[in-house]
Amino acid sequence: MARGLPVEGERAGEKRAIAFATQGVVACAPTDTIAAVRAAVAESPFGFALVVSSNGTVLGRLRKAILEREEDAVAESVMELGPSTNRPNISTAKLWAKLQAADLKTAILTDPEGRLIGVVRRDDLPEANGH
Repeated sequence: MARGLPVEGERAGEKRAIAFATQGVVACAPTDTIAAVRAAVAESPFGFALVVSSNGTVLGRLRKAILEREEDAVAESVMELGPSTNRPNISTAKLWAKLQAADLKTAILTDPEGRLIGVVRRDDLPEANGH
């Protein structure tokens, strides 16, 4: 379940975060320039980028404020280290409650090794619509 694989058994019908994940987030290398990342984020539905290693492990996040403020830096020198992540098998109800309590709009999903699976928007979860 934590790797986003199909689920069987009694709880197989529960809604899981993986069903609402998108891969539309910008992922960049630690050595990418902020100027290049900024251009990619401008075309993205998300206002941030994730810094990932060569094997896809999430290393950090570049928030919009950093992308607007920095000019000549590379991602690894200005990234926010170790952003909070969730496993794809988390129930949508639990994820929605977590995001709501922290007043966050998105959740990053990773596998147990920390590799990026996708991003989930709080407003896309069924609980946001009362379901």
